[in-house]
Amino acid sequence: MCERRYLLKEFPELLSCDEYSKVLEVGCGNGSTALPILRGRDNIIIYACDCSNEALERANKMIEVSNVGSVAHRFHLFHYDFSTSGFPKWLACDSCKGHFLQKQHDQFSDAEENKDISLNNSSALRESNCCTGGVDFVTLIFTLSAAPLHRMPAVTRECFSVLKPGGLLLFRDYGLYDMTMLRFEPDKRVGFREYMRSDGTRSYFFCTDTVRDLFTGSGFNELELEYCCVKSINRRTGKSMHRVWVHGKFQKPF
Repeated sequence: MCERRYLLKEFPELLSCDEYSKVLEVGCGNGSTALPILRGRDNIIIYACDCSNEALERANKMIEVSNVGSVAHRFHLFHYDFSTSGFPKWLACDSCKGHFLQKQHDQFSDAEENKDISLNNSSALRESNCCTGGVDFVTLIFTLSAAPLHRMPAVTRECFSVLKPGGLLLFRDYGLYDMTMLRFEPDKRVGFREYMRSDGTRSYFFCTDTVRDLFTGSGFNELELEYCCVKSINRRTGKSMHRVWVHGKFQKPF
């Protein structure tokens, strides 16, 4: 399977992050997103989920044969359907989520700073005892488009809830008028910019305004948001392929 090597170029924060930073990969598929991240940063930790057991098996096999060092302690797979429920509590428990909110909204005086330090220390203790303590990055790479449109706001809110303050959500997905959208037959349309694939999965095509509204509406700050338009030539058929993706970076406020 092909690795998504462009990820580290588009999202260099995955290379420059602190040691033992944690990444939640939502919708890991065959592992093509996780592999370049594991290769690029030798002490990063990835929690990868997918709703398909078959996809999880493929991802596990891909990582196993990749010769990436120390994978057993850095790559953790779990079965999860993000479109139907919240993330498991072991990823970020209610206590840690509450601490994230407190850290965001509290404005301590100089006299109260020691209390803030104490809270940070207790958070570190919780991280080792009851959950992972939240994550530093969430990746949504060609994943959100497969969720029903009415579920997308809940998905982005869940991603926000498990991120640590200052954490980044890295987004890339299908854009409006991508060639795959133009290839759908009219009877495959099931909603506004929403189509049904032959395997029964959905495919939504984003504009930047929709992406902005989804993430800022969930509390994120927008750092980057743009279309990526690529024209390539199929060497075998000689046909041009016009791809349109939406690229975005969003940050949870400190």
